[in-house]
Amino acid sequence: MRSALPWRTAGAVALALALATGCGTAESGEQPAEAAATRTFTVDDGEITIPADPKRVVATGYAVPVLIEADAALVGISTWKRGLPLMSEEDLATYDGLEKVAGESAAETNYEAIAKVKPDLIVIGVPKPVLADVDVERLKSIAPVAVIGPTVPSAWRELSRRQSDAAGRSANFDAAKTAYEKKAAELTAKYKDAVSGLKFGHVGAYGDISDGTFHREFSGSWGPNIIEDVGVTYYGEVKEKTGGSGDVSEYPSIEELPQSLGEADAITYSVQDDGTPSEAVKYVLDSELWKGLPAVKAGKVFPIRYTEAATYESAMKTLDAVDEALAPLLAS
Repeated sequence: MRSALPWRTAGAVALALALATGCGTAESGEQPAEAAATRTFTVDDGEITIPADPKRVVATGYAVPVLIEADAALVGISTWKRGLPLMSEEDLATYDGLEKVAGESAAETNYEAIAKVKPDLIVIGVPKPVLADVDVERLKSIAPVAVIGPTVPSAWRELSRRQSDAAGRSANFDAAKTAYEKKAAELTAKYKDAVSGLKFGHVGAYGDISDGTFHREFSGSWGPNIIEDVGVTYYGEVKEKTGGSGDVSEYPSIEELPQSLGEADAITYSVQDDGTPSEAVKYVLDSELWKGLPAVKAGKVFPIRYTEAATYESAMKTLDAVDEALAPLLAS
């Protein structure tokens, strides 16, 4: 296992101090002439010292699409197959060209591969429950490790801001956020009258047919959270909060469909990128109980693509999908 290499820039301490930016400040005191500027940065488990302007970044998990979009100085990433349909052609080309130093799961981290690309910063974007599958101390022997993982699905906004900041790309993040908010505001105005007073429910993509359950999502979950940015209101809450996504979604039995969604004036449901429902969603749509729901009888059901967006750039595609799906409301 290689130890972390020194971060190199030209200049003395005064220049190093001047270069320190963002949420922290450059370290004070004497430094070797070749030492790069650093700053203190807040991560999930405390504060760490990171380069002020990272030159060789490794990203895993949810940090992968964020830092690709932010044009970070990436030298290695984990695979992120679930996000490929949401990437632009340019970002997909970047993804394809980067060294893959970890797989889809946290347990598939390749420590030797990470050491080989000689990072000066490692950004870990995995949920806390699976962080135990990562040997963080081993990674710290390679480079500073910024653990910035997701909590509830809607937290991608703050999560992506912090990840971009860690990689020294706050300006890129701000531009994407501004573009997203502008578009969301336009759609909010467009659908304001159409959705006013309506209570929405959402069927997610992760039910278990073998167990006879469906995925009911509430405010802040994957399905609703971006749609809520255009003024849609989702009603209800989980029966028992279990942490993370379990605070905003649950898995009732299919027999509970009338109790779970019977009060909904309208229902959205997640579909795959090609617009077709997954097997778990089709299981719900084919149910006689589904067909008896008031919202279904009224024709107020709307399939939504790209509900797993977790960056501002990819969420623009979700907004387009929402606009397309809700368009019938304007004619009713």
